[in-house]
Amino acid sequence: MKYLTTKTLLCLSILSLSACSTITRGSTEEFVIESEPAGANVTLSTNHSCVTPCTLELKRKTEFDLTLNKKGYKEFKTHISSEIAGGGAAGLAGNILAGGIIGAAIDAGTGSALSLTPNPVNVILEKNGSTLESRLDLTKKEPLEVAETTSTMNE
Repeated sequence: MKYLTTKTLLCLSILSLSACSTITRGSTEEFVIESEPAGANVTLSTNHSCVTPCTLELKRKTEFDLTLNKKGYKEFKTHISSEIAGGGAAGLAGNILAGGIIGAAIDAGTGSALSLTPNPVNVILEKNGSTLESRLDLTKKEPLEVAETTSTMNE
């Protein structure tokens, strides 16, 4: 009986470790929104909201629309997608190499192999009356130090 229990626990441990991305990355990520100037109201189609600069804890497999508004500035809208990228791809590859079909299925189900894109979102807001449109600043890859953190999960 003791041999059977040890063997069962060993098998369960191996199966649980085969979900590489789920263990190393989790099913949520910090989603960072910044604007120039700061103080823009952020609204997501998931019913989350904050004021820039801010960070929201969101599920990796959630796609949504984002809107930024600030009095005196042009509104900005964009779509945030959920894609396999970087560490998620490595986790899935690890499952395949280790023969972890179950792990790959778990990672796919939890969304842990996915990343929200773009993240961080850095927006340059243009004043009303300007000939330019508010736009993403794709030159900034790293977020600034974020003053406000809102931990809200989309269930």
